[in-house]
Amino acid sequence: MEIEQILARTYPLPSASLGQLTALMDEISLPKGHIVLRMGRVEKDIYFIKRGIARAYTTANGDDITFWLGKEGDTLVSMNGYVNNQPGYESVELMEPSVLYRLRHADLQRLFLDDIDIANWGRRFAETELIATERRLISFLLADASERYSRLMADNPEYLQRLPLGSIATYLGITQVSLSRIRAKIK
Repeated sequence: MEIEQILARTYPLPSASLGQLTALMDEISLPKGHIVLRMGRVEKDIYFIKRGIARAYTTANGDDITFWLGKEGDTLVSMNGYVNNQPGYESVELMEPSVLYRLRHADLQRLFLDDIDIANWGRRFAETELIATERRLISFLLADASERYSRLMADNPEYLQRLPLGSIATYLGITQVSLSRIRAKIK
C-alpha cells in the first residue's frame, strides 16, 4: 500500500501538505522477526506498513502476550514514547518480510508547527488510535472468545494464513488449545 493511501485513511491532506510529509519519510525493508519497537525503550518514530504484517506484544510471566495485530496500511507507534517521551511497554515484531515507511518524530513535530493540515492529520490519527483501543477493550469485556475469533476472521481472514496460531490465541486472550476448539466448532 502506498504511503499516500495510508495517510488518506486517517485524514485527507492537500497535495502540498502531503508532499511535505512524504518527503520526510524513508522506505525501509526489514526481515521477518525484526523487532521494530522494543519494550523498555523510548521509541518515538512512527512506521507505516507498506507491505507485511506485525504484532505488538508485551511479556507477562515469561510469556509473550500479543495485544495488537497490523497489516498493510496500519501504523506502528509506541504511544508512550511518542507522546510522553517514556519507555514503551510493548515490542513490535515483523511476522513476515516487510516494507515500512519511517517518519522521524522530530520531523513530524516541526511539520505540526508549520502546517495546520498536517497538525489536523496528527490529531485525527490520535483520535482513531484511541477509538481502536476502546473497541478492542469493549470487545474483551463484552464478547466471549468465540465471538472475538469470529470478528477477527470476518475483519481479517488472512491472519490465519499469515500469523502463527499462538499469536492469534494470545491476541484473543485464550490458549492455543482453546483456539483449536473454537476453530473446530466453527468448521
